Amino acid sequence: MSASPVTLMVARRVANSRYQDFNRWLNEGRELAADFPGYLGSGVLAPPKEDDEYQIIFRFDSQETLSAWEHSASRHAWLERGKGLYDAPHEHRATGLDAWFKVSPGATPPRWKQAVAVWLAFFPISLLFQWAFGSVLAEWPLIPRVLMSTMMLTPVMVFVFIPLSTRLLAPWLQGKWSPMDLFARFRQQHRT
Repeated sequence: MSASPVTLMVARRVANSRYQDFNRWLNEGRELAADFPGYLGSGVLAPPKEDDEYQIIFRFDSQETLSAWEHSASRHAWLERGKGLYDAPHEHRATGLDAWFKVSPGATPPRWKQAVAVWLAFFPISLLFQWAFGSVLAEWPLIPRVLMSTMMLTPVMVFVFIPLSTRLLAPWLQGKWSPMDLFARFRQQHRT
């Protein structure tokens, strides 16, 4: 088995405005994947209002378990049932943390930028979680308290907030702008 989990990201554009059928089909596929050994989770990122391309994420504990799912008869039957619901998909695979930060084939931003993007996603959600549940969990022993908080926060972070953070910070992660660019723009707009 490979040492790192593997993420398969598939972009599928809804065909013929069949959103309800497409969403039912997506949920069926996620349930199907959940029955396979090595499955770690999946998620769907809906497109913005002006677009119809969904990002579907499947995560497995190794390349071998992902491959077993991809080549299974049940997945092929599911894909066959989905014909006509989406236009030609494009797929991307990544291992480990680099899955969220792929800039171009073989290129990822520096680790310190990845750490900043994860922290910017994690800090506000952790703060909100502590505000909402901190008093309830405060009396719990350390291990159950940490277990509960990580069980609740990890899926939210992996499927919602880290992808959101990396999408919002994409120009900075890709080196297309820097904080100094923002500072220069701010000064130019506020000159008297």
